[in-house]
Amino acid sequence: MDRLRQRADFLAVANGARANSAAFVVQSLGRNDDGPIRVGFTVTKKHGTATERNRIRRRLRELVKRLDVITMRPHSDYVLVGRRAALTCDFSTMLDDLRAALHRLDRQPRNLATKLATRNSETRPSKTYPSEAETGSRPEHASKQ
Repeated sequence: MDRLRQRADFLAVANGARANSAAFVVQSLGRNDDGPIRVGFTVTKKHGTATERNRIRRRLRELVKRLDVITMRPHSDYVLVGRRAALTCDFSTMLDDLRAALHRLDRQPRNLATKLATRNSETRPSKTYPSEAETGSRPEHASKQ
């Protein structure tokens, strides 16, 4: 298992499927290569000081270490987003929650993430009507006069 380290990889996984838990959110995205399973960890600043965020991250890393690799899909990326409840939650409960979240993600179709990614990347061109272009009533045409 490898670690996700680049921001672009984290952003790509954020467009994938997700499963919520009290202590964390699991995001996943299938890849089209033969690489290993990659896992990333993140905790936002709203969840405490640096020492608290690091403690949450360490607990999430230990969860993944103790998890069976069989429960994760091969050739996939996972991101665990820590929540403040991870500081006080029982570790065995968190491990059970992670297994349940991965099971829920496994039941979701693999192409769900690609559908979401293409839906988010579609941009609609602005419609310019001939009368607007001639009169310059739209801001982008106003400077042409």
